[in-house]
Amino acid sequence: MGSAVKGTWVEIENQVLSATERASQVPEDTKNTPLMMWTRGFLMEESAEIGDDVSVRTFSGRIARGKLVEIHPRFAHDFGNPVPELLETSVSLKEDFANMQEV
Repeated sequence: MGSAVKGTWVEIENQVLSATERASQVPEDTKNTPLMMWTRGFLMEESAEIGDDVSVRTFSGRIARGKLVEIHPRFAHDFGNPVPELLETSVSLKEDFANMQEV
């Protein structure tokens, strides 16, 4: 599974609200799932395994406790696929701006 030692960059999770505690006005599919929170930080225990209850120290110095779910988590987000219309607009705006500078 995986183990980590003190100071390792890890991710923990906590259940903030159970499905039954969710607000009544949220969409049905949302209402039927618990509200979860994930926090990344540096492991404070001497060692831990995935699934262990651990404490972490975040970059801001906050201490959080939860279930260890990932060791060395990476940031895997991006801005999605390029939108051709936005690319064309960007080129057009740069050309327009350059032309304004010449006047």
